[in-house]
Amino acid sequence: MKPNYQEIESIEQWETLLEQSGERAVLLLKHSTACPISGAAFKEFKVYTRKPKRPIVCALVKVIESRPVSNDIEAKLGIKHESPQALLIRDGQTLWHASHWDITFERIEQQVNERIAKD
Repeated sequence: MKPNYQEIESIEQWETLLEQSGERAVLLLKHSTACPISGAAFKEFKVYTRKPKRPIVCALVKVIESRPVSNDIEAKLGIKHESPQALLIRDGQTLWHASHWDITFERIEQQVNERIAKD
């Protein structure tokens, strides 16, 4: 089954995604494939990505495999790196971010509804 999110593996893909956040908000998950807490956050993220007609683009960065991308995200958004880390981005700015056990389907849904869906 094809995932309902885009995996970002290059800085060029990340820059394109950041630029596109001016047209449509982005939910970005920074995921460590070596961390069980990150694995739990990834499951919550995947539940959200299966939601039909969601108002945002969903994307994933595997921080170990794509370290330069992860570092560039931190530099461009000014948000200290953590993993797992969820970032809600609109117009190149971070509207909300959470890490570790704070990344749940319910929190993502709440933040998207409060910050994006009403636009």
